[in-house]
Amino acid sequence: MLTPHNGRRTQAITKAHHEHVVLRIQKSVTDRQTDRQTDRQTDRQTDRQTDRQTDRQTDRQTDRQTDRQTDRQTDRQTDRQTDRQTDRQTDRQTERQTDRQTDRTD
Repeated sequence: MLTPHNGRRTQAITKAHHEHVVLRIQKSVTDRQTDRQTDRQTDRQTDRQTDRQTDRQTDRQTDRQTDRQTDRQTDRQTDRQTDRQTDRQTDRQTERQTDRQTDRTD
């Protein structure tokens, strides 16, 4: 038979159990929120890191290509200038030589 003392004890146990269940539910909700927040942060960090790496690789590749193109262009220009200069000098020398020979025969 339940005595008033046992009834209060049963109520106390029921209340404690209820509080325990509520706390477990709250903890579960909090854990899920924390997990989602952590997952979002991790995803953002991973995305930023991946973006930075991709940007660096793209920059390096672009820089290499630009450097090669610039080098080729510079080489071509230098070759043309050198060829022109050499041609001018050769023409002058040939002209002088021809002039000297012409002067001698006159």
